[in-house]
Amino acid sequence: MTAESLEILWPALLTGLLVLATHVPLGRIVLERGIVFIDLAVAQVAGLGVVAAATLGWEAHGWAVQASAAAAALLSAALLFWTERRFGPLQEAIIGVLFVAAASAEILLLGLSPRGAEHLKDLLVGQILWVTPGQLLPVAILYAAVLAALATGGVGRRNALFYGLFALTITASVQLVGVFLVFASLIVPILAARAGGAANPLRFAYGVGIAGYLAGLAASAAWDVATGAAVVCALVVTGAAAAAGSSLALAARQS
Repeated sequence: MTAESLEILWPALLTGLLVLATHVPLGRIVLERGIVFIDLAVAQVAGLGVVAAATLGWEAHGWAVQASAAAAALLSAALLFWTERRFGPLQEAIIGVLFVAAASAEILLLGLSPRGAEHLKDLLVGQILWVTPGQLLPVAILYAAVLAALATGGVGRRNALFYGLFALTITASVQLVGVFLVFASLIVPILAARAGGAANPLRFAYGVGIAGYLAGLAASAAWDVATGAAVVCALVVTGAAAAAGSSLALAARQS
């Protein structure tokens, strides 16, 4: 890997580390609550906010677009908070309906734009390779606040707080790395830790996430393929390998 490649990739790696910092502990809460696809739904609604703002002609990276995305995500979180209390056993189905409705609305709005297909690709796979250090400062501040709230240990038990923090975190992340990588970062590392029976799930999950991002970025640089998609695939492969290795090691110790 050349020095030029490293210069391009380090902001992407820093972005990935920031995303993992909040998504791994949030992913653990999501798995515990049994609402795995909530991030896809909220991310899609946040993306709908971005698309709606773009359709109105607002500046792509301006504060108005950020506010539109955050407002859409918070509204979806408020809706899911209410439906969980009112229709608890049906929550996963409601989350799925919200996801497909938001995705379909995005497609309809993007159909009005001559660059609709390109915008849709950016929303799904992101543009992590083109994230600049300046974009990361406000995100880092937000993530620090989220981590501070998570450190209290009560976020998972306080529904309103969980949904609100989750919505804001996903809104920031989806504009950096796209819907697919948000989902993979949230679910794959902690799923690997749970499947592998890790003694320290968070530490194991962070290791899987970091290894997956490193492998995906290296593959993207080596083979000149889409970076976001490469990292998603690398996370899945790394997670599966780590879970299998951990399971085998655990079985060997117990035999």
